[in-house]
Amino acid sequence: MKPRFNADAASGLNLIFQFDIEDGDPYHLIIKDGSCDFVSGTNDAPNVTLIMDSETMSGVITGEVDGMQAFMMGKLRAEGDMMLAMKLGDIFPS
Repeated sequence: MKPRFNADAASGLNLIFQFDIEDGDPYHLIIKDGSCDFVSGTNDAPNVTLIMDSETMSGVITGEVDGMQAFMMGKLRAEGDMMLAMKLGDIFPS
């Protein structure tokens, strides 16, 4: 996922995306001023939490699965600020 990171799209942002993997371990993504960092475990105050299984997450990471399409098909759920969840497509373009 990091090779697809668009630092320009993340410029000025300070966000935390929580990924709750139903059949795997959770982790979170910290976007801060044009940089990104993946951290194992949960964060106490994410801006948005994305819930999916490991197969869907793998597809999203590789770019083989469009996150919005996965959401529309019920394979991905979002809790929190839905507009921020949609920003991931700009921050990590396919």
